[in-house]
Amino acid sequence: MALDCHWLSISGLRNWVDYGIRNYPNHPERQRDYFSLKSADSRAVLQRERHGTLLVDKERLLDLYLRGLWGDSTRLVPYPTDPDQQQRPLPYYDASGIRLPDVLDDAQGVSGIDRYRATLAHIAGHRRWSTPMFADNCSPMQRLAIEVFEDSRIEALVMRAYRGMRRIFLALHPTPRAGACDSATTSCLRHRLSMVSRALLDAEHGYQDAELLKFVRHFHETMAQGESSSEAIAELALAYIARTRRQSDQLANIHFADTEVGYRDDNRHLWRFHELSDDEETFDEQRPTPVAADVDRLPPRHYPEWDYQSQSYRPDWVSLYESLHPAGDAGDIDRLLEKHAVLARRLKRLLDILKPQDKVRIRYQEEGSELDLDVALRSLIDFKGGASPDPRINMSHRTDGRNLAVLVLLDLSQSLADKVKVGASGGEQSILELSQEAVSLLAWSIEQLGDPFAIAGFHSDSRHDVRYLHLKGYSERWGDVVKARLAAMQAGYSTRMGAAMRHAAHYLAAQKADKKLLLLLTDGQPADIDVHDERLLIEDARKSVEDLDQQGIFTYCINLDRKADEYVGDIFGRRYTVIDNIERLPERLPELFMALTR
Repeated sequence: MALDCHWLSISGLRNWVDYGIRNYPNHPERQRDYFSLKSADSRAVLQRERHGTLLVDKERLLDLYLRGLWGDSTRLVPYPTDPDQQQRPLPYYDASGIRLPDVLDDAQGVSGIDRYRATLAHIAGHRRWSTPMFADNCSPMQRLAIEVFEDSRIEALVMRAYRGMRRIFLALHPTPRAGACDSATTSCLRHRLSMVSRALLDAEHGYQDAELLKFVRHFHETMAQGESSSEAIAELALAYIARTRRQSDQLANIHFADTEVGYRDDNRHLWRFHELSDDEETFDEQRPTPVAADVDRLPPRHYPEWDYQSQSYRPDWVSLYESLHPAGDAGDIDRLLEKHAVLARRLKRLLDILKPQDKVRIRYQEEGSELDLDVALRSLIDFKGGASPDPRINMSHRTDGRNLAVLVLLDLSQSLADKVKVGASGGEQSILELSQEAVSLLAWSIEQLGDPFAIAGFHSDSRHDVRYLHLKGYSERWGDVVKARLAAMQAGYSTRMGAAMRHAAHYLAAQKADKKLLLLLTDGQPADIDVHDERLLIEDARKSVEDLDQQGIFTYCINLDRKADEYVGDIFGRRYTVIDNIERLPERLPELFMALTR
């Protein structure tokens, strides 16, 4: 694959080559895949070094734009762009999501991010207002005309909803010159349709062709009646083809200059075909709704992952999706707390010892919570004696004690569904249920101390889908809303620990506290379905702990795996506790927290 300097800088090319040589010196096959752009890390590193606006950098912003303005939560999926291709692929959407180019340069005075916005607005308009039509009875020329007129209808509706889009559409839409196409030797249909498209968009187009002006007028008359419809615009497009068709339109040589509108999609969604199925039910099936299944998921954040073999990060390797955890019955948590009422009373005595109680008086304040009588009297005497009084006659108080922010991160992988024996009777209880009891007691304990804290859970289904679930935010109080989320906790998928800790640090680092504690509760080592080298995620988790240390975040692990000594020290050093007797977790977890923060 050839690399264009406009696409990749010399320094970027050098970095990409260095990465491949450094990572795969003894693996000829993997090196061949890397330099032929067949491996995922090759494409990831290359994308990092490219010019322009990268979709991976703006995906979250664009996803929020799509949700906020269009109420559409469809996934954004990048496709690679190759500058050496004579005909580059166009955006489109299908069942997997909206497909967009992975990078866009500034063009025609429009930034890359605004080019993405134009494409999304156009596609979102299609998803809201376009209706599929059968293509079997339409010729290729008729289909092309219908697509152009329908694209123009959608853009008219988009600009009606958001006037600011007009500037972007006008800047990016080509302006074909009248007479630029020689109809004696070339098919000029695309050229004529492009002029119509420009005229429908731009009132100051300047074209003088009578038929063009006639159909522009008909189009605006149709749109003035409301949103119109795909079928009505298709009739107008077919009428235009019938009135303007020429014999030369069938020539093989086609005029393409100034006819491609880069922000428009390829319109595959507009067409249905009878011959694809003999099943009559297929013809009546409903179009997919614009709203995706995971409506509550926020746009992804992309995190690097540490490759211990090459001693370097794989850039933007992990896609992490965060959402608010679904709610259950808060009464379930209340019943768990009642079950441990005796333990709660014992914890309460320990908490009273830890709770900050001593207040320190801060004197000589111009503004404060109360008057400092000694200073006030002295100032009054100075004033009566003709001297300048001291204005600092107030005082305030601060608690002489804890200044701590906590984030409790729960591993919600499938193994939490395993059962363990509890009590003298030999009954069974899942690790997940014990975790619910323990975290509920811990949350109650931290609430008693007054420390700001949050609770989140995570699990993963490959590097492309790490899920981060908010159970309690820092601004929320411990109450029924949070209890309901804890009651609905479920176990599933795998444990990509490093990415989850990096994302937890994103929230913990924003807290204004002298000490910041990330408390991780897990029952096994890091693992995922797309990773075969078990050391890879262990080393990445170790690296994430180092990264958090540099941010001033103290990480501590409570591990429920009896074999944890084989790996947990490699990740957390000495900052961990292994609880072999899992049934004691509800008791041990709050005690460990109090010991850590005493």
